[in-house]
Amino acid sequence: MNINLHIKQLILNGVKIPFRQHHLMHSSMETELARLLTDGKISPKLARGTALPCMAIGKIQLTDNHNPTQIGRKIARSIYEGISHE
Repeated sequence: MNINLHIKQLILNGVKIPFRQHHLMHSSMETELARLLTDGKISPKLARGTALPCMAIGKIQLTDNHNPTQIGRKIARSIYEGISHE
């Protein structure tokens, strides 16, 4: 099965990640999401092929240090949770 996922926009309210560290968040989110999709399941609706114009994910609990790698993983888990039950 091939999975194509395109995230056009990601809005993080109240999170301050220095611009030079954005790539850390993006790469950890991409790696974690790929792992979850490979190892886990997706809903039958998405497995048949569909497009979601918008998807809100739940709140993510963050520590005070705002580690971009941890944030990326948590975002990936929230996205996966959303699409595995879509």
